Amino acid sequence: MKHIVVLISGNGSNLQAIIDACKQKKINGTISAVFSNKAEAFGLERAREAGIAAHALAASEFASREAFDRQLMQEIDAYAPDVVVLAGYMRILSPAFVARYSGRLLNIHPSLLPKYPGLHTHRQVLENGDEEHGTSVHFVTDELDGGPVILQAKVPVFEGDDEDDVTARVQHQEHAIYPLVVSWFLEDRLKMRHNAAWLDGVQLPPQGYAAE
Repeated sequence: MKHIVVLISGNGSNLQAIIDACKQKKINGTISAVFSNKAEAFGLERAREAGIAAHALAASEFASREAFDRQLMQEIDAYAPDVVVLAGYMRILSPAFVARYSGRLLNIHPSLLPKYPGLHTHRQVLENGDEEHGTSVHFVTDELDGGPVILQAKVPVFEGDDEDDVTARVQHQEHAIYPLVVSWFLEDRLKMRHNAAWLDGVQLPPQGYAAE
């Protein structure tokens, strides 16, 4: 059985989608542990309810980002994960952390990358009058939200939408595509090579699988 470690900062809805997919055998693996930089993150409660080890580390207890990440790496490595999944983890990762898990570090970002890296993506979409929005699963590299895209899902943006409408529409897609990508990785179908994503031995285009 392959092992997944998930990092969260908040509600953990994508974590829940992965927990459910593991239970339904859609993912051939098990979540060994969940880590959060916020002790109050509801995602930790989701983990405990599912019988998964739940840990919180407070940044205030560490002298630097590097020191925090060193401790986090040590605790993650105790679970010997095959893949480390960022699911709403809101801390910038140190280069040492990215290097440690390079090629087995996944993230989901609420935009159609390379559009709108960083925060407040839904707000930017609405302010710019975009008619299309979405979400991207990608490998993590040192460039913020800049690693190779694996899979994207698009959603329409309608006149009169607010941030809550758009968020709900995007999250519905996230909960479908993130477990799928995790399953591809654990089945050894998905790799990162030469700063590109490869699925079943084929290099994916810049917008990921099934891009037009």
